[in-house]
Amino acid sequence: MTLQPPKHFRIGKTQLTLLEELTNANGVSGNEKEVRELVRKQVAPHADEINVDAMGNMLVIKHAKKNNPLKLMMAAHMDEVGLMIVDEDSDGLYSFVVVGGIDERQLLSKTVNVGDDKIPGIIGSKPIHLAESDELHSIIPVQSMRIDIGPANKSKVKVGDYAAFATKFMHSGDSLFAKALDDRLGVAALIEILKIVPDHIEFLAAFTVQEEIGLRGARVAAYGFNPDLAIVIDSTPAFDLPRPDENENTQYNCRLDAGPAIYLSDAGTLSDPRLIRFLEKIAKENKIPYQFRQPGGGGTDAGAIHKTRSGIPSVSVSVPGRYAHTPIMLARVKDWENTIILLQKALETISPATLSAERA
Repeated sequence: MTLQPPKHFRIGKTQLTLLEELTNANGVSGNEKEVRELVRKQVAPHADEINVDAMGNMLVIKHAKKNNPLKLMMAAHMDEVGLMIVDEDSDGLYSFVVVGGIDERQLLSKTVNVGDDKIPGIIGSKPIHLAESDELHSIIPVQSMRIDIGPANKSKVKVGDYAAFATKFMHSGDSLFAKALDDRLGVAALIEILKIVPDHIEFLAAFTVQEEIGLRGARVAAYGFNPDLAIVIDSTPAFDLPRPDENENTQYNCRLDAGPAIYLSDAGTLSDPRLIRFLEKIAKENKIPYQFRQPGGGGTDAGAIHKTRSGIPSVSVSVPGRYAHTPIMLARVKDWENTIILLQKALETISPATLSAERA
């Protein structure tokens, strides 16, 4: 008997608790172990195979129960942007570099957890009382900042340690606040989708690493899986704030409260038009709110996946969120919920016929 997703799937306490655990965990690119172990515990009861490859990707397979199944890869990245210690000054002060695309303006006075022991620290610079006038009106470069952990903890931190933002998960009304919602929203969604996969699909779930520094894990995962097609679940910036010179911002990337964002294109991928049309059809038939992620910069793991081997038809679906790649991001429960529903419904009817027409 083919299992079907719940007709009225809703985000509840179980899903919110999982998202809290995932976002509070540290997983800066190249150091995703803590997140990977949380994922392993969640997927183990629902997987037929679990492997961790040389890059650190967690590759989960749920076998089809029918002949000649569609091999569908679904990917979400486990890593987050963060920092790395590169030198010790004195008295518990450390210089650092950013890992991934971080706006340097967001760093000062933020708290971080350093190393495996999560030693607390604060990102500091010259105080306002001592700053020259020109310094008050310029962006302070990372080279002039330090992570301060205090002299008592200096023996517990070493060069090469990662530092993650110390922001804790919050849920208020329909809003979610946390670090690393990019892409723990996608990770939690993929875990939920894995629980109920139709029998006709050979389901290949990739929880990838090092997305934030060049889509590195996804390339390796896709080569190993060699799927027929791929769907990437991510989070994308919601550029929907009012503009000071206009009544309405018409230059949006996507918006909060408008549902999952289906990618037309980004800096690294022209999404497969057959998959775009298919997802749009599923959304309309099931009355699921959706939007098209406007073409422009940025990218997802699809940028590496679609160029692997002889080419893999790919599309991305993202949960919109504000303030990406900062110590705290904001997203909506309903957008996350509708992303999961859209993808669950898509799995019910997707088949080799979905790609039978020539790509435009």
